[in-house]
Amino acid sequence: PDCYSPGNNRCFRVFRNQHPRKNDTYSYDPPPEDPLPEPTFVDLQLQSGVHLCRVCGCLGHKTCARCHKAHYCSRDHQILDWKAGHKQYCSIQSDHSDAVLPDHKFLFPEYEIVIEPEEVENKVETQEDVDSSLNTKTCADVAAAAVSGMKLQPFNEEQLEAMAKHETEEDKVFEKFKKRITLEPEQVLRYCAGGDPVWISSEKVPQETDIPNCPCGAKRIFEFQVMPQLLNYLKADSLDESIDWGTLVIYTCSEHCSCENKYTEEFLWKQDFVYT
Repeated sequence: PDCYSPGNNRCFRVFRNQHPRKNDTYSYDPPPEDPLPEPTFVDLQLQSGVHLCRVCGCLGHKTCARCHKAHYCSRDHQILDWKAGHKQYCSIQSDHSDAVLPDHKFLFPEYEIVIEPEEVENKVETQEDVDSSLNTKTCADVAAAAVSGMKLQPFNEEQLEAMAKHETEEDKVFEKFKKRITLEPEQVLRYCAGGDPVWISSEKVPQETDIPNCPCGAKRIFEFQVMPQLLNYLKADSLDESIDWGTLVIYTCSEHCSCENKYTEEFLWKQDFVYT
């Protein structure tokens, strides 16, 4: 879609707010254990401010020419919403001028995030362990190619040994990523304030100079990262052309400066999968 293209993070924003428990925005009491009944209609448009796309939530500068109530970021999303039910709404809107736009089921579902400490294995991974794993994979690839009937150029013993030892930095980083998330395969968020993120690739890793300081002047540090498993829970592929990421890494003010009950934008670094 026009609102998103791989390799950039312009459709991702992260905000920090340090509300006290008693505030004007959120309830003092926790939400009820039993889920509330879903309303028949959901008003997906803000009551004030700029208009947002009904499908993705980006700026909606286009409007349905028929009802003038539905807003979209692009023609692609207008067509999606039209097929998903807006066509029927427009046909009856003339008789119900105060009707609320029906929910189109495009918005991401909400879940409770369960927070648990990570149980790190006692075994310390050595470089030899990584080398052994990668070498096994390389040998297995060669064997699979031979079994599939591919014509391989004959190698002498020295060439085979060099091939087995050959590895790229990309292989090492991704192997480390896979081993780490194997401990909790369903994790959607990793929190480790002041620690280090788990990178999915050796490419597009930020340098210290790439991370801007907080407006208060303090240095921003790593706080948490969003994992690619979240895409499965959000059912992001329901739009056919959807967002994607390898990991989203969030850096926040190291001094936790006061927001004065306002939202302060922090820094997000998006790292994509590398396809070879």
